[in-house]
Amino acid sequence: MSVFPVFLKLAGRRVLVVGAGPVAASKLAALLEADALVTVVAPDVVEEIAAAPVQIVRRAFEPRDLDGVCFVVAAAPPEVNRQVSAAAEPRGLFVNAVDDMENASVYLGAVVRKAGITMAMSTDGEAPALVGLMREALEQLLPDDLDTWMETARAARRDWLARRVPMAERRPLLLETLVALYARRVRQAHAPAASRRGFVSLVGAGPGDPGLLTRRAAERLAGADLVLYDALVDPEALALAPHAQRIFVGKRAGRPAVTQEFIIRLLIRAARRGRRVVRLKGGDPFVFGRGGEEALALAAAGLPFEVVPGISAAIAAPALAGIPVTHRGIATGFVVVSGHAEEAYRPVLESVAPASATIVVLMGMGRIEDIAHLLLASGWNPETPAAVLVSAATAAAQATVVTLGELARGVPAARTRQPGTVVIGDVVRLRAALASDSIERDTSPALAGAAKA
Repeated sequence: MSVFPVFLKLAGRRVLVVGAGPVAASKLAALLEADALVTVVAPDVVEEIAAAPVQIVRRAFEPRDLDGVCFVVAAAPPEVNRQVSAAAEPRGLFVNAVDDMENASVYLGAVVRKAGITMAMSTDGEAPALVGLMREALEQLLPDDLDTWMETARAARRDWLARRVPMAERRPLLLETLVALYARRVRQAHAPAASRRGFVSLVGAGPGDPGLLTRRAAERLAGADLVLYDALVDPEALALAPHAQRIFVGKRAGRPAVTQEFIIRLLIRAARRGRRVVRLKGGDPFVFGRGGEEALALAAAGLPFEVVPGISAAIAAPALAGIPVTHRGIATGFVVVSGHAEEAYRPVLESVAPASATIVVLMGMGRIEDIAHLLLASGWNPETPAAVLVSAATAAAQATVVTLGELARGVPAARTRQPGTVVIGDVVRLRAALASDSIERDTSPALAGAAKA
């Protein structure tokens, strides 16, 4: 059975998403990008969806949820998807049942968007992994100057309409024009190697708010041909690279991810092809970002590169929550550790005398109770204040202040799947004064949200 490919205009139309787990979240971005009016129905909702501009109904699916809807995404368990499909069929509604072919009447293919051109591919729902690989291959084949091709075609169409050029003559005329463009590109590609040498910028995207990017970071994004970006990079930051091909290479704990070796191969291959590459990382490239590994690989390959520093969450997250990591008379230094592995943080934390410095833990939400127990065993006072800072520099920012003893017993914020930073030390007491209403009035929305938490 063959399918009929089509592109839908969903702007201003109601779309129902049944289910609110990670799979549903992966489908939500495209619906919102299409300006659809999305309602999510599910008993439990992940934070990513809870923070999105959608209507949320926290209960099980009911057939009346389909009233007034034009399109349905079923991203729930198969038995729920079957209920949705059965209720939608007599209403003539199309249902995309995610990874559930039997209950789907619509298959969402892999999509390539570049320079105003949208291409979608599908295997009729039978081999989504294959179509994903085909999408990546197609992205590599598309010309870097596709935006120029698109603008050339737009200008030609306006001219043809004004001169009333017959439809049958338009395609040969456009082909002739594009061949000339391609010939120029080939001449540039065969220019001396020194004149087309690629360049890689290892850029820090900061703690989340695109307004905290450095001017140089914005300049490098504006001139990029290719952007390899991480999971915590804000979409508004990517919008600063309008002409670039964008490839997601993020890593999140407990989820499948692109390997570091693959990322390095992409960097080297693109640079050798003469492309201007931005490796966009959350925070700072050299603070637990593996930027050093990428820089060493580029140097070994003889490729030119630069490092554009970013504001690390180790400093920004506490600052936005009203917590200075150092303060005269309280803390004259601070220690930053990654909470990923005990063998990495244990020797560092055991070497810090109790209350002698502020402790900042990045990427350690899953191990924070173990870290608290380690500090207590090293002689830290259980009454030492600690702050759990979630989604810093975003509208979803939250701050939870507890004691070290309470942290060892666990707090709800420490078990969240959202990115978090933990600050331990007497400087946390300053938050009560520095997160006051008088300061909030002169801060960004992200800081105001953090201060109210």
